Amino acid sequence: MSLTQYLITNLKQRITSLELVPSSGGCFELTVGDELVYSKLETDEFPDENEMLQQVRARLS
Repeated sequence: MSLTQYLITNLKQRITSLELVPSSGGCFELTVGDELVYSKLETDEFPDENEMLQQVRARLS
C-alpha cells in the first residue's frame, strides 16, 4: 500500500482535499496546508508510514 493510500484509509473522514504532484529525481514531499511535514530531498530516505500518519493527524487537530 502506498503512503497516499495509507493516509486516505486512516484519515478519510478528516481529509478535505488531497493533491498529488508527479515529479522525478526522487522528490517526495508531504505538506499539510502550507507546512512541510516531510522532505525526502532533505533526508534522502522514504518516510515511515506510521510517523507520517501521526504528523498529519497532529496538524489536522
